[in-house]
Amino acid sequence: MSASDRMKDYLAQHPRMIGALFTLFVLLSQAGSVVAGSSSQIGP
Repeated sequence: MSASDRMKDYLAQHPRMIGALFTLFVLLSQAGSVVAGSSSQIGP
């Protein structure tokens, strides 16, 4: 049994985890763009 099959089985048994993972990925992508956008300039 491959890792993707185990993940599919787990998500099939725990459907609320799909929403939680989606929310986590959205928050991580937003945090990445915030960190990338807050560049600091050193020097004059």
